[in-house]
Formats: sequence, structure tokens, C-alpha cells
Amino acid sequence: MISAVDLFCGVGGLSYGLREAGVQIAAGVDIDPACAYPFRTNIGAPFHQQDIRKVEAADLATMWHARARVRVLAGCAPCQPFSSYRRGVDTSKEPAWPLVDEMLRLIEGTLPEVVTMENVTRIGSASVFRNFVTGLEKLGYHVDAQSCYGPAHGVPQHRRRMVLLGSRLGEITVPKGAFAPEKYPTVRQAISALPPVAHGEADPQDRLHKSRSLSATNLERIKRSKPGGTWEDWPEELRSACHRKDSGATFRNVYARMGWDEPSPTITTMAYNFGTGRFGHPEQDRALTLREAANLQSFPPDYEFVAPDQPVQLAPLGRLIGNAVPPRLAEAVGRTIVDHVKGTAGDSTKPAAARHSGKRAKQPARPRGSKG
Repeated sequence: MISAVDLFCGVGGLSYGLREAGVQIAAGVDIDPACAYPFRTNIGAPFHQQDIRKVEAADLATMWHARARVRVLAGCAPCQPFSSYRRGVDTSKEPAWPLVDEMLRLIEGTLPEVVTMENVTRIGSASVFRNFVTGLEKLGYHVDAQSCYGPAHGVPQHRRRMVLLGSRLGEITVPKGAFAPEKYPTVRQAISALPPVAHGEADPQDRLHKSRSLSATNLERIKRSKPGGTWEDWPEELRSACHRKDSGATFRNVYARMGWDEPSPTITTMAYNFGTGRFGHPEQDRALTLREAANLQSFPPDYEFVAPDQPVQLAPLGRLIGNAVPPRLAEAVGRTIVDHVKGTAGDSTKPAAARHSGKRAKQPARPRGSKG
């Protein structure tokens, strides 16, 4: 059995993909109580509402399945300090910055056979990430870190993420992606089967298929917008003051419609808002619904994000969906882990807990470095 604990698990996107690939999910850990229902309901594993800074190695060690032959520690630390939207801002003092160090602390204390991390690509140039890679290498992990393009892994959005894989079993490589450009999944494939809804309304059969209300001005703007077009398609009276400035040319991907036959833009935490990106529906006069955003993240169409007795609120759920690891990317990582475990030799006849006492590993002479 390959058993995984998912740190910063969120609503379970990473866990769902790993599970689809054949990895058994032992537990999820997240500080956000809003993640408890979707994780437990969709993943069917225990959820621990905990601050990772207060989780001890001994606590983590009890979370993996007792009979696991290989333990995986997975995680996606909050990406806000490393986001491209924060370019030029010193974020090194923010509370989320050192959470990667906390993951390394737990790895040092438990020595799982395989480690995987997912984050925004800009983390690759951050000192905290370089220190993480160096720390893994000193513990005897073979490490590979690469930028992964969502459509190449079956995710219908132009999303790039940094994926790291580390293994104490042998060399491991981040998957390249199985989809050629002509086979990239599209917006049409992801959302066209959903029933139409008007702005400000929800589908009575699916509460998550709910769109944000538009002001009269924005309703007129989206009516004048073309799929793949820009605000330049609007008449002059609908353009805002910023569009009339020379700098307005740089805002071509806000207040805009998606195109049908290509992957969507990166789904953010504000993908339900017409004014924050190219988040207009290709045909209907509204922004994306929460369900459409989830579909474009590659969640299955019946994924549950909120308890039946709780209201569907756009901002909180938009944040959970936008912050999630795309399950299809996670599944590609999971398949790589499963194939890696099958292809490596070693004493796999005993549970991992019996093979490792929790002591730090001896330092290897020359561990393989990261390609990142």
C-alpha cells in the first residue's frame, strides 16, 4: 500500500488526483475549517484542522496507514507570497512564507519514502524553496522540480505550476504531460454541457452552478464582448477611465469573455467576477459560475464543496476552488509515484513504520540534485 498524508489539503484536489492514481489517502491537514466538509465527503479520509506549525512529527507519523509499504507526504503550501500578482513586493515577512520550512521540519522527523509539493512557478526562484530542495537532498532524497503546464496533463486551463517530487527509493522525475497541443482540453469540453443560467441566478439542480449579479453597466459590457476579445470591442461610452489611458492597453484580459475551443485562462480565487480577468462565459451574458470554475480546475462535475445545510457564497467558495490543486495534474503526479514505487527495489515486505525508526537519514555522498 502507498499511503499519503496531504498537508495544506484544502478541499482535496491533490488528494483526489492521487487517489485516482491508486494512492491511498490516509489524512488531510489544513487550518481552514471550511475544508473539512469537502475533504471528508469527497476523499473519505480523516481531516485534521490544525496549524502545520503546531503539528509534531510524532503526530504526523500516526496519520499514515499502519500497514503502508510506502509513505507519501504531499502538500501545497499557500502560494500567495510567491504569486505573480505580488511581483515587486517583498513578501518574505508574511506568515505564509516560512510554511515550506515547516513541511521540511516534518519530513526530517518522519522520513517518508516519497515527497511531493505543488505551488506557483515563481516559488522556484525563492530562497525558501531552494533551501527546501537542499534540505531534501541532505536527507537522502533524489529530487526533481519542474514547471508543469496544465493542458498537457488534461487540465482545461492555461495554468502553470511548479511540481516537486522527492524519493528516498531512487531517482524520480516529474511527469512531462501526455496531451499534445492538438489534444489540449477546452472550455467547451469542460462546461458546455451545463444548463444555462442568467447572471445572479443558480441552477435549481446544482447550487454550485451559481453566477454573480452584474451591474447594468457590466451587463451591457459583456453583451458587447466577443469570445477572446477585449474592451476595445465596446463602444466608447462603456469604456472606463483606465481604458482611455495609455496604460489601458495592458488590461486586455479583464472584463473579457473566454473562447470556446481552447483552454481557459488560469482559474483564480476571483474567477466568478467578470471584472477580475477573462472570466466571462463564451456565450451567456454573465461571469463563470462556481461549478464552471471547478470544472475548469478539472474537478469531477459532482464534487461537493459545501454542506447541504450551508449557503453557497461566491467569495469563500471561489477562494477554495481557485486555490485548489487541479485534480488531473495531481493524478499525473500520482501515477508517476505509483510507477516509481513499482519500479524500485528495496525492502518493501515490511510496513514503512517498521523500516524507519524516525531518525534522520545518513548523509549520502552525492544525491541527485533538482532540475528546477
